[in-house]
Amino acid sequence: MPRSVNSVASRQRRKKILKAARGYFGARSKVLTVAKNALDKGMQYAYRDRRNKKRAFRRLWIARINAAVRAEGINYSSFMHGLAKNEISLNRKVLADLAMNHPDTFSQIVKKVKG
Repeated sequence: MPRSVNSVASRQRRKKILKAARGYFGARSKVLTVAKNALDKGMQYAYRDRRNKKRAFRRLWIARINAAVRAEGINYSSFMHGLAKNEISLNRKVLADLAMNHPDTFSQIVKKVKG
């Protein structure tokens, strides 16, 4: 009986890897073994950085809020403590957006926290 190699499935597997590696530099998009390694590493970075992105944005929001509240004469930690005490439940993303795009509204919130 002749040896069966299932070339259809093998070709599909290779095409799937090479299609995912399109746009990579040089052999990383042309040679199967190199493309497979590059793709594995790229997937690792993507998984890691989906989580790091959340950290980076939180850090950015905190920096923006801190800058805005210092201009109002209060520091970040006492501002956040004041929000909790006054039961104002706005998250950091919304607060940073208010500080950047609606400074008058943000200053009213700060006054409520201070007073």
